Amino acid sequence: MNPTATGASPPAGTPLEAQPLPDNVVPAAPAASSRDAGAVARPGRSGADQVMCRLLCIPSERRARASEEDAQRLFSVAMVLSGLRCLLSYIVLPFLLPALGLAAGVGPYIGIPVGIVALVFDVKGIRRFWMANHRWRWVMSGVYVFVIVLVLVLVGGDIATLVS
Repeated sequence: MNPTATGASPPAGTPLEAQPLPDNVVPAAPAASSRDAGAVARPGRSGADQVMCRLLCIPSERRARASEEDAQRLFSVAMVLSGLRCLLSYIVLPFLLPALGLAAGVGPYIGIPVGIVALVFDVKGIRRFWMANHRWRWVMSGVYVFVIVLVLVLVGGDIATLVS
């Protein structure tokens, strides 16, 4: 008879693995061999995941450290910066400031640095999703790449304006 089913405790000093389990508990799989004692169990990554981690320069020991919350927070910051870049480029600098008689022609001087900061945060955001092994890492990478392309077009336009 199982002593835990009757409410009785095992004798003091009984090793944990020798103690009986309650009736509603299924025993775990046997422990790994001593040769595997130092190994850390990690979910397997597909070949495409491994290529992406190498492309993003993510060392294997850092992949499990980043949290999903950190990845989502950084995504929010990166999107706000990219949105700010678009807002400045399409509304504030070309229409509002010249309408008020202010800052005509300063768009590229403001747009390029803001665009570069936005691009840095976009790349950091992609890396954070991959370090966290976030379930949406591929989808979010696609969103980031789309935003990166848009910001690069804007920065390229600003550079062309300065050169001409």
